[in-house]
Amino acid sequence: MRVIIFGATGMVGQGVLRACLLDDRVDSVLIVGRTPAGVRHPKVREVVHGDFTDFSAIDAELTGLDACFFCLGVTSAGLSEEEYSRITYTYTLAAARAVAAHNPGLTFTYVSGEGTDSSEKGRTGWARVKGRTENELLTMDFHAYMFRPGYIQPLHGATSKTAVYRWMYRGVSWLYPVLRRIIPNHVTTTDNMGRAMIAVVGLQGSGEHILHSREINRAAGA
Repeated sequence: MRVIIFGATGMVGQGVLRACLLDDRVDSVLIVGRTPAGVRHPKVREVVHGDFTDFSAIDAELTGLDACFFCLGVTSAGLSEEEYSRITYTYTLAAARAVAAHNPGLTFTYVSGEGTDSSEKGRTGWARVKGRTENELLTMDFHAYMFRPGYIQPLHGATSKTAVYRWMYRGVSWLYPVLRRIIPNHVTTTDNMGRAMIAVVGLQGSGEHILHSREINRAAGA
């Protein structure tokens, strides 16, 4: 399996990359980011690309892929809906179109979030933008899977790039065993996110296309 990861330096991306490096089914990993991830591994090749609205300059790199794991994201705090939409919607769709153009049969997994608004009409801006992004991806010419995790427990040193989230995880991580017992359908881990993404590649478009924490954990276990 040959995969491409967008957002490998973020918390979820770190977990997904780790899962790929540990899984024998994954032969190679192409990391595309705006800054170097600095990962050294025989499976990994890295491309630094500054403009996430246009990938034409690296078209030649985006071939021969079986799966795209799109983990790039940003908090909506402090951003206007237009700014948040540019990163969440515009960047994602630009990357999706670029990889789809060269890889028929590709599986595309997108990290969305619990509470995403598929109707695109709710009061919460981030949820509308995520919903619009998901809806577009689900119409595209590849096998699309939307991941909507609730709380994600970072494991094996995975850390958020957002300072407020880093503080939050430091404060609540010790509660994860309790959360897993009382609300198991709303929590997952960075490890499970990675394993589940690898697992859905084998589904070839079948199964559930929107996965919440319960389905993510089930896929990871399978």
